[in-house]
Amino acid sequence: MRQRRELTPFSLSFLDIMSCGFGAVVLLFLIIKHNVSNMPPLPAADRTTASEVSLLEKEIKDGKAGLAELRNTIAEVEEKKVTAEGLARKIQEKLEDKAGEVKAESAMSQTSEIQKLKQDLKKMQEEKNRMEAKTGETGQNIRSFTGEGNRQYLSGLKLGGKRILVLMDVSASMLDDTIVNVIRRRNMSDEVKRSSHKWQQSLRIADWLSTQFPPGSRFQIYAFNTSAKSVIKDRTGQWLSVSQPGQVDQAIQKLKQFIPAGGTSLENAFIAAAGLSPLPDNIYLITDGLPTQGRQPPAAPTVSGRQRMEYFAEALKKLPVHIPVNTILVPMEGDPMAASAFWQLAQLTQGSFLSPTEDWP
Repeated sequence: MRQRRELTPFSLSFLDIMSCGFGAVVLLFLIIKHNVSNMPPLPAADRTTASEVSLLEKEIKDGKAGLAELRNTIAEVEEKKVTAEGLARKIQEKLEDKAGEVKAESAMSQTSEIQKLKQDLKKMQEEKNRMEAKTGETGQNIRSFTGEGNRQYLSGLKLGGKRILVLMDVSASMLDDTIVNVIRRRNMSDEVKRSSHKWQQSLRIADWLSTQFPPGSRFQIYAFNTSAKSVIKDRTGQWLSVSQPGQVDQAIQKLKQFIPAGGTSLENAFIAAAGLSPLPDNIYLITDGLPTQGRQPPAAPTVSGRQRMEYFAEALKKLPVHIPVNTILVPMEGDPMAASAFWQLAQLTQGSFLSPTEDWP
C-alpha cells in the first residue's frame, strides 16, 4: 500500500504565489514617483488660489505688525494726554491766581476812585454852598428822578434860566421808531399807544428835565402836534411857578395822559412860544424829526424830505430871537436831515443838541 504524502503550508506553490505578490508590490513602488519637484504643474485656477492665499497671509502679517504699531501709538497718545491735562490744570490754577490778583487790584483801584470822587463831590458841594451864600439862593433839585443803576445824567444840555419852556412833540410819529410800526400802533388801543417804548422814553426825558428846573424859576410845558397848548388846561400863555407846591408834578402827570396823534407843526409850537409874556429864556424841544406840516395841514397826504425842510425853515421865522433852543432828538427812520437841521438850530441859537440812547435817561 502506497504511503500517503503529508501536506505542508509552505509548499512550493504557496511560495511562488508569495514571491509573485511581493514582486508586484516592488514593481508598483518603482512605478509611483515620490519626488514632489517632479510632479506636474498645477492648473491655472489652482495657481491663482495659491497666490491669493499667499497674499492674504502677507496682509495678515502686515496687519498684525500695524496693529502692534497702532497700540504703541495709542499708548503714546494716552501718555501725552495725561501730560497735557496736568499742564492744563497748572495753567488753570495760574489763571485763577492771576484773576484773584487782578480782582483785588481792581477793588483797590475802585475804592481809591470812589474816595477821590467823594472828595471831589465834597469840594463841589462846598463851592456850591459858598456860591449860594453869596447869591442868597438854594440849589437843591425841586424833584428827584431815579434812573436805572448809577447812571450819571451828563448830557451837555444847558439847564437853567428864569423862564423855561419845554416843547413836547405829541404827534403820531412818537409812537415808534419806524413808519410801519407807527401806522400799526396808530390803529391800536390807547393803552398800547401809551406803552410805546419811544413815547415812554420821551416822557422820562421830560420828567428828568423837570427835576433840573432851578428853584425860584418859572416854567411851562407845551404839548404840540398840529397845534400847541399847555399840558395844564386853561394855562396856555401863562407861566407856572417852580416854587408853588405841586405845579411841576401836576404838569408831568397831565403830560403822561396825552396820546400821540396827528402831524407835526413846529411852526405852531414856535408861535405858541412867542405868545408867552415875558418870553422864555430857554427852550427845550423834545421831538423825533422835521415837521410834517406848516401852520396849516398840507394838501397832499404825503410829505417829501424837501417839503419838511421848507416847513422847518418857515418855523424858524416864527421863533423869537435870542432864545437858546436845546433839542433832544429821539430816533425816527426816514428823516436823515433832521439831526443836521436841529444841530444847526442849536448853533444858530447858542443852544445845544442831544440824540440820546434808547435807555436814556
